[in-house]
Amino acid sequence: MSSEQHHFEELEVWKRSSRLAVSVLELIDPIRLFALRDQIERSCISVSSNIAEGAERDSNREFRRYLAISKGSAGELRTQLYIGIRAGIFDTEKATPLIQEAKEIGAMLEGLRRRLLPPGIIPKLLSILF
Repeated sequence: MSSEQHHFEELEVWKRSSRLAVSVLELIDPIRLFALRDQIERSCISVSSNIAEGAERDSNREFRRYLAISKGSAGELRTQLYIGIRAGIFDTEKATPLIQEAKEIGAMLEGLRRRLLPPGIIPKLLSILF
């Protein structure tokens, strides 16, 4: 996949992460603990935003880097949702599906990152390591 073929709006992972952001924003709307709310807003918006930013960059290498940042944001979001559940801020039944979706998005991001590696790089890395 060359850099000019990246159209983030067509990527399923971008679509799902955008829908996740909307769902999370709806969940946190009534929260008055502004520090947690602000952090959750940033991480949930960051997932799809970094996919888009990376797709608009000039190389697969940069795209992979932004996908890694996006994956980190998905993990950050999961952590914040877990904290919200344990602190009694979020209903477990509402937050758990969002945690699962963030986990699946993280796996999709990793799969896309691997797909963007230069051809033959994985066998080469394995031969170096083993």
